[in-house]
Amino acid sequence: MSRTAGEELAMRTTDLLTVGEVARRSGLAPSALRYYEDQGLIASSRTSGNQRRYQRSVLRRIAFVRAARSIGLSLDEVAEALAQLPDGRAPTRADWTRLSQSWRSRLNEQIDALIALRDGLDSCIGCGCLSLKTCALSNPGDAAASYGPGAAYLPKALHPDDADRSA
Repeated sequence: MSRTAGEELAMRTTDLLTVGEVARRSGLAPSALRYYEDQGLIASSRTSGNQRRYQRSVLRRIAFVRAARSIGLSLDEVAEALAQLPDGRAPTRADWTRLSQSWRSRLNEQIDALIALRDGLDSCIGCGCLSLKTCALSNPGDAAASYGPGAAYLPKALHPDDADRSA
């Protein structure tokens, strides 16, 4: 049963939340919460009826995950960052500041790559291929095919999953 607005205001920080309450408050689907739990990003306890219950602090951890994902971190990277916190606690503002410092250079690379992409958007973006006429000049004989699938000349910061591919 969900709580009314008045009951929600009366909640104590020690009160446990149901999956539905966390889903509603965080904007994530219950399946995403279970996945995050499987990945070790959040934790729950179980009732005697084996229902999940979350501490209210899980909402802050979820907000941290969503913020980190929005700047391009993988779930593995987010888990690594959260693992630096003692006893799986919720991140504080100081934690976010400390952890996010290491992500600044990555963001700057992504920004630079997006600017380069924007500025060159009216021409070929690197054999994905948008212009067959220009392609004959920029990529004669389809040499970029040797780099593998996708836009071979797209800046690496814009395809971090392929970071090991040289272009």
